[in-house]
Amino acid sequence: MARTWLAPRWMILLGLVTVAVVSAAVAAAIALSQQGIPPTGGTSPGAESTPAKTGGASTSARPTGTARPPVTAGCPRATVTVTTGSELKAALANPEPGAVIRLADGLYTGNFVATGKATAGRPITLCGGAGAVLDGGGTEDGYVLHLNRASYWIVKGFTVRNGQKGIMADETTNSLLQGISVSGTGDEAIHLRRFSSDNEVVGNTIRGAGSRKPKFGEGIYVGTAESNWCDISNCEPDRSDRNRIIGNTISGTTAECIDIKEGTSDGVLFNNTFDGSSLADADSWVDVKGRGWTIEGNTGRNSPRDGFQTHEIIDGWGTGNVFRNNLAEVNGPGLGYSLKPVRGNVVECSNRATQAGQGLSNEPCSSG
Repeated sequence: MARTWLAPRWMILLGLVTVAVVSAAVAAAIALSQQGIPPTGGTSPGAESTPAKTGGASTSARPTGTARPPVTAGCPRATVTVTTGSELKAALANPEPGAVIRLADGLYTGNFVATGKATAGRPITLCGGAGAVLDGGGTEDGYVLHLNRASYWIVKGFTVRNGQKGIMADETTNSLLQGISVSGTGDEAIHLRRFSSDNEVVGNTIRGAGSRKPKFGEGIYVGTAESNWCDISNCEPDRSDRNRIIGNTISGTTAECIDIKEGTSDGVLFNNTFDGSSLADADSWVDVKGRGWTIEGNTGRNSPRDGFQTHEIIDGWGTGNVFRNNLAEVNGPGLGYSLKPVRGNVVECSNRATQAGQGLSNEPCSSG
């Protein structure tokens, strides 16, 4: 009679643990893919494992090993819940690593400053639902929320409105802005400035920027114009580098939906959606003046001229950028992808343009 072999208990337990770990990893990957976000450490636009080369410039999204807070759903258990503007200001003044500041639903009027350094393992979280509204009280001056010298912050889920600028980040690193609704700003909605690097701006909704001065009404603005370097970055390029702008929906801006300034490098613009119907002081959804950026999987519609543009404001910038798998429904007289000048910029043949009066690009597309 054959003898039936029974696995030892420890082998059965090990198998169950392995199945649980794999299932959790698969579920996390699915959740991220549903948001259009490449899983951390996986292949992403310009992934660090095999960076594309364009004219000698790497399009690597970020150096291997750079840690950021994870993209997550919901709000963790609060260490403090605030209900008034004064409570919020107190909670934002240099909180300890690991703090979770939860906004109860309600109106928080004023200008709020968040500062403090945390770690990848113990980030500082500021979170709330869409019913928690930070209101700057007017569009003529002030930042509704100012991240100032902050590192490893997770800011997510609530509403920001009615300020000269919505969210300003200065000297902010390794932080995440996720799922925030920003509307009704006098100038730009979200600005990463003054050496703010290695941040992620993920899944935010931006509507209505530029009511104060149309030329300053960008949706997301990265870096500083060369004309302001002496005021902002000690007359040096504002190297707000390796930022990733992913899965945002931007409409109603009077200037570019995305403005990437000279001085910034190696960022990723991935899977965003633009509507340029309100552009008044810009002629494209996206203007790339930095270098080494990967612009992939974005969709735009309605522009007074072009869909995507590059510009060389000063020598050495506005080059080495790669456009891949984007869709430009221009509905305008210009190009889907306008390279001014071409330099080391590449428009791959995976890009598409429709209703563009001058066609796909001023440069023949590349097979990649």
